[in-house]
Formats: sequence, C-alpha cells, structure tokens
Amino acid sequence: MALDPKAKALLDMVYRVGAPRFHELDVHQARRSFEKLHFALRPELPAVSSVTDVPIPGIHAHHGVILSRLYRPLAAGPDDILPVTFYFHGGGWCVGDISSYDALCRELANYSGGAVLSVDYRLAPEHPFPGAVDDALHAVSWSLANAALLGIDASRFALAGDSAGGTLSTVTALQLRNSGGPQAALQLLIYPCTDILSQRPSRRAYASGFFLDTESLAWFFDKYLPNDDDWKDWRASPLLADRFDGLPPATFIIAGCDPLADDCNAYAEALGAAGVPVTVHEFEGMVHGFFTLGKMFPQAGEAVEKAGLALRSALGQ
Repeated sequence: MALDPKAKALLDMVYRVGAPRFHELDVHQARRSFEKLHFALRPELPAVSSVTDVPIPGIHAHHGVILSRLYRPLAAGPDDILPVTFYFHGGGWCVGDISSYDALCRELANYSGGAVLSVDYRLAPEHPFPGAVDDALHAVSWSLANAALLGIDASRFALAGDSAGGTLSTVTALQLRNSGGPQAALQLLIYPCTDILSQRPSRRAYASGFFLDTESLAWFFDKYLPNDDDWKDWRASPLLADRFDGLPPATFIIAGCDPLADDCNAYAEALGAAGVPVTVHEFEGMVHGFFTLGKMFPQAGEAVEKAGLALRSALGQ
C-alpha cells in the first residue's frame, strides 16, 4: 500500500533530519519526544463544558492514585447525567499521558455527546505488566461504582483507546466478560496491538521507515514485558484469549501502512467469527499514530469524527 503524500512528507522530514527513534532514547527522553510530537501536531483545543481532574484511589495504598481527567461535552448542562467513554492513551505502555491527549478527548466528548474519562495508568518500565492492565480495569470499576460522584450513567459506558490503549480496552472488555461484570456498549479500538509475537505480513512490510519500526516495537515490548512468560499472556496479546463471544460490539480504526494492521484485522475477524458486531474503518496510506495528529493529517479529523459518532450511536445520545 502506498503512503499518503502527507505521511510520506512527515516521514521524509523525520528521517532526513535524523530524529532519534524511540529505541535510540532512554525512557525519559522518549516520553518527552512523544509529548512534543503530540503538542506540535494536535488540532486546536475545542471548547467543552468542563474539564475536571479525578484522582482514583489505587488498587493498593502504596500505588498512590490513578490520575484521570473527566471531560463533559459543550452541550451538556451542569446537572446532566451522561454516558461515559473510558479512554486509554497510546504509547507502548511506556510513554504518553493525559495531557498529550487533551485535544482528542475534548473532540470525542463533543462528537459523542457524552463524558470522556481519560485514564493515566501506570507506565513501564517502572510499573511493568500487568500494572497497566490492573489500573485500566480498576479505573473502570471504581468509576462505575462512583457514578453519582462523577455525574455519569453507570449503565451506559464505552471502552476506547489507541495503540497500547486500544489493547487495554480489549483486555478490559475480556476481563469484564470473564467476571460477569457490566458490559460496555462499544469497544472503540484504534490500531490496537493484539499479538505481541505476530509474524503477519504487515509486520514485515512496514518494519522500517513507517514510524513504528521493528526496533521501537521491541523497545516497548521489552520494557513492558520483562518476564518471558508474560509474552504469551492473553492480557498482553488478546488474540491469545480462549474465546471471543459475549463481548461488546467493536469499531476499529486502522492505519493502512502500520506494522500492526494485519493484527488489528485478525482481531476484528476473531470477534466477527464469534458473533460480535464489528465495524472496520481502514485509512489507506496512513501510518501508526495518525489519529491524534489532526494538524498534519486531514484523515485524522475524519477518523475522530467517525469514532465520536460511533460512540454517540452506541451510547444512545
């Protein structure tokens, strides 16, 4: 698949100036680089009715709190009880934060007509697997149990995320099903990582020069999964789960020139084969990470709108 001209221009610039890639940086440098990219290429911040920081008590006292940020859409009144989308940011479980996703979560709140709770789960290597998995499930469970405090409707919620955050959404949906917990109205999965050890063709076709290089993937995986046994845990690779029936409907946003593209499609096919309603939007010529870079890619605006409207429909707004 040919690169979109704007994606090619971005990649040409990155590689021409010799900008270091994730695997060439230490963790703190990588986090700063990720943050700078998002702040430089994100769209303008849309107005919303309110933004509130929500500290969620950690699973254990020594974990401290899970920081999160609650967005209410511009059209919402102060006393409206709203459905909620839990958003888990991308960044290979090692980089990324809620500040970098401020513009996106504002957009999703306005498009969906519901609240968005952006969750700042613990990052590796300081907190390796399954720290992020545990935080994601705990943030959802705590928020639904404290729905009145947050002004949200616990019976109407969605799980959403991009890249590593998309993986956390899939795994949270699987855990809730396995435990007989509440079921989300929708899984919004933006190019999630579904199979750590994948050898599907897109991993080779886009292994180098397409932003998410093989070396960078290995850098993330090694830091997130320091124990060899964890590489085959379905909570890291949800395609390894025993079954896929009884899960919420799923909407996928996939980048055509992404090493994870075939893994995303494989997960969509597994859900569909199990009877789960699936919608796939594949953006030809786009690279991994495009969804949050609306200043660079017009397709990002289109993808975010599709995502927000899918949430609106699923949540009954």
